[in-house]
Formats: sequence, C-alpha cells, structure tokens
Amino acid sequence: MFLRRISALGLFLMAFLPLSAQQQTPPLAGIAHIAIRVRSLDASRDFYNKLGFEEAFALNDKDGKPRESFIKINDHQFLELYPANPEVPKEAAIGFLHVCFEGDDLQAVHDDYVSHGLTPKQVRKAGAGNLLFTLAGPLDANGAAQNLEYTQYQPGSLHYNDHGKHLGEDRVADSIGSVSIAVRDPAGARDFYINQLSFKPIAGDPMFLHMPGSSGQEIEIATAASLGPKARFILRTSNLSRAARLLHKDHISMLKSKDTLTISDPDGNILMIRSM
Repeated sequence: MFLRRISALGLFLMAFLPLSAQQQTPPLAGIAHIAIRVRSLDASRDFYNKLGFEEAFALNDKDGKPRESFIKINDHQFLELYPANPEVPKEAAIGFLHVCFEGDDLQAVHDDYVSHGLTPKQVRKAGAGNLLFTLAGPLDANGAAQNLEYTQYQPGSLHYNDHGKHLGEDRVADSIGSVSIAVRDPAGARDFYINQLSFKPIAGDPMFLHMPGSSGQEIEIATAASLGPKARFILRTSNLSRAARLLHKDHISMLKSKDTLTISDPDGNILMIRSM
C-alpha cells in the first residue's frame, strides 16, 4: 500500500513538471557531414587533398559519373561534395546544401522529435548503408525549408568500412567544430533549435548554439544577407602553427589572426582553422 501511494504521488508530481524536465532529449554525437555543391568536383577534391583531407569513396550515377564525393575529416566527419549540373535547375546553384548530425540512437532522436510535435521522415537505410532521417528546418534565404539530416553509422556501410583509412598525416585539422547555417529569420531559427531540438545557448554569443550531448560541437545561426549561399565552418586543430606551415607549403593563401587561420576553397566557401 505504501509503495502504491509513493508511485501515485510520483505520477501526480510529474503532471506538474514541464515536459523538458520529464524526458531527456537523446544526445547527438556531433556533426557527421556538411554537404556542399561545387562547380568542379576535380578542383574541389584537389584543394581539400592539399589540406590533407582525402577522398574516402564516391558514389556514381547510372552512367558511371561521380555524383557525390566523400572527403574525410576523421572517422566520424566528412564533407560531401556534389558537382553542379547546369542542366538541372535545382542542381545548378553552388554552395551550402545541408548539415547532417550523428546520433548514437537515431530512432530515439526521431521519436523525441515526434513527441515535440515535429514531423521528421521515417528512419531508413541510405545509399551508403547507414541509417538516416531528414527534418524540415528553418527557412533559408530563398524561403525554402532547410533540409536537416541525421545519421547513425552502421556496420558494413561505406563509412564504417573506411574506419582508420584515408587519414592523411598532413591534415591541417582534426575535426569539424562548428558549421554556419544561413536563415531568413535568425530569431525564429534560434528559437527552433533551442526549444524544438534542445540545442543550448552560449553565454555572450547568442548566435552560436551547443549541440545536445557532450561533443562540444556547435552551429552558428547566420543571416542570409551576411553569408549568402556559401558554406562556412570551423575546423579544429591541436597545432595551429603546424597548420599554418602546411598551408604555406602548398601555397594556399590564408588570413591570420591571433587564434584563427581563414582560407577559402575554389568556390569561395570559408574555412576557419582554430586550436582545440
């Protein structure tokens, strides 16, 4: 009888707790990839190879032409490069396409979003062999809902089988620490990420948000006017001086500040290299 009363009391108190206190949002493991459409796949691969980042694998279309190149940053993080196709309007514009977050339990993340009233697509197996779901995010500069991707690496997938491979000794950085996302309504986007996706605000810098979990990785909410269609992301290195020497050796122009090296890829996308 006593135990039943305790249980009833617990349920009674739970009814008065806010939803955020009743359930724990599943953590995200980090940024899995940043997808960018480029003018020339060959030129972009050559540029990133000079930074020490190798192509881990590529996916081809039905005619055998590369339609997607996976540039490896580390075993959990990639850049996905898509070649522009002027003959197809939606594949003609170059620049940032989407960001993909990694989850250790993708179904739990999906179901948590549903409990918040969101409508993510069902979890499915993607072409590279990993679990994937997508979610419509805030509006971009063109007024279209941004595509947010979520993945969970699976044994036997192309990513999983490349573990420990294509990790150049002369990489200028070890990880992706942050990615900028240009939106039409920054205040509304910030509210969406904090109150719907459980990202955490950072004191003193309202446009940077921590991802839920212990990855320490972030997103930056940028105005469409300031960033436009370009991608901008922060790479983290354990040795900034060594990164500068590697860039200098390969004749890559850089803008130096106290704690940041800023470079641009062939399409004008902005890479900022900072110490961990």
